[in-house]
Amino acid sequence: MTPVRTHSRSATSTDSAHRTAAEAVDTAGPQVWDDMTVEVALSVMAAARTGHLVVCDGDGRRTGLVTRARLIAVRNGSGYTDRIRLHDVADGGSSAWPPAR
Repeated sequence: MTPVRTHSRSATSTDSAHRTAAEAVDTAGPQVWDDMTVEVALSVMAAARTGHLVVCDGDGRRTGLVTRARLIAVRNGSGYTDRIRLHDVADGGSSAWPPAR
């Protein structure tokens, strides 16, 4: 991950067209690849102190959003294995949980 400098925003600077890249990322949430495992994603969320991650495909396009609650529910499910990836569980994607067999 690349560190990002953040700048405090004044109360009068609420125009979204003037947001910095760091502020835009903070609003959207950290972006991760869709082939990341559930356990790694939970670790990233904990480190970033966020409740969700933006899921991107191999080309960097956003494909969905995944929340901590969703990942915990998947991890606690009876069909969970350590091979389950975010593309299997991200909201907004075409995959459903549990995956069809």
